Amino acid sequence: MARIRSIASIEAEIAKTTAELAKLKAKYDKAAAKLEKLQAQKREHQVHQLMEALDKSNKSFDEIMTFLNP
Repeated sequence: MARIRSIASIEAEIAKTTAELAKLKAKYDKAAAKLEKLQAQKREHQVHQLMEALDKSNKSFDEIMTFLNP
């Protein structure tokens, strides 16, 4: 026969699970912020590389835009 749990034990487990969920959410938020920061750094680096390539090329801005947007 199944054992009947008390309200106190259920409430204690609810509190414990709520606390775990809060910790996991904080960890998720921290990881999401780190990912966002890293993606921004990657984009800045790509923009820098693109600008260097543009400076080194003999193409005009219009020629490059025509190539990129046929």
